[in-house]
Amino acid sequence: MQPEVVPIGAAAGRGARDHHQTVVKRVSRRAEDDGHGGAWKVAFADFCLALLCLFLVLWLLASRNAERMQIVLQNAGANLIEDGQGLTNSLAAGSRGSMIERHPVPARSEELNPGDPQRGSNDARMGRPSLDSPEQLQALARRIAGLAAEEGLQGHLRSAVTPQGLRLQLHDTEASGMFERGSAQPAAPLRALLRKLGPLLAEIRNQLLIVGHTDATPYQDKGPGAFTNWALSSHRAMAARHELLAGGMPEGSVLQVTGMADAAPLDPLAPTAAVNRRIELMLLTSAQAQAISGMYGPAGLRDANAAEQLREALPPSAARPAAPAASR
Repeated sequence: MQPEVVPIGAAAGRGARDHHQTVVKRVSRRAEDDGHGGAWKVAFADFCLALLCLFLVLWLLASRNAERMQIVLQNAGANLIEDGQGLTNSLAAGSRGSMIERHPVPARSEELNPGDPQRGSNDARMGRPSLDSPEQLQALARRIAGLAAEEGLQGHLRSAVTPQGLRLQLHDTEASGMFERGSAQPAAPLRALLRKLGPLLAEIRNQLLIVGHTDATPYQDKGPGAFTNWALSSHRAMAARHELLAGGMPEGSVLQVTGMADAAPLDPLAPTAAVNRRIELMLLTSAQAQAISGMYGPAGLRDANAAEQLREALPPSAARPAAPAASR
């Protein structure tokens, strides 16, 4: 309501004293404001709230996708999540399995180390002692156990002296893992331990096998070109080799790098148990290393007279170089 000022003049027939008197009359205008009520304000507030929720959801989706992409790039595409009874790629878009980089092993550092071919070759092991007796291997196992304790991995390490050499197993537990789940990126404690083992393995002439193992959790994509536990275990073994080389181990110290997927579980009764996800380092005795080398070629080919031994082992027709074909 707005006040309406009504002057009372001489035309009203009043005296001079009443000429200056004013009367305030309050007039209600509710009927004029009925068409401009507050209902539209409530509707507009609901609309703004819906827009705010929409923008918030879009922002969360964008940030989540960015985080996923960063993780995939860091892990070279091998970051996977559990989905039902199997593992699937964390990126929903694209062909499943094809989004995973086939070489998720960390890139080699530009810094040269004793294991780099530019700094040395297999000759770096020449003149070093070979640990073949059980007592020597037991002493080495104690040194490695001390290094594992320094990194807080004493509960992740198993060691055993066998006729083939020293068997070291770095396995997952229910509390923590050696690698990120579904990834070939080593965890920080494992990376630190492997780099400490590099100088230790550079002191001896023994060669080793690096074997990667996974649990039995399958991948959902079972196509011929899909990423499988065989590829993941192989990539993890290669990642372990890289960390050992970065620590200073000569390249000639590695005889074989293998991925076995879930073919050899430590706990056969629980194929998906954490202990089955592991990396094994098999430090071979000299006799065992020679026997394994002989499985893939004539024994002793790495000696100085390797070429002569190979010529003697081959039949005369194969050893003689073929005559060049006549031009036509």
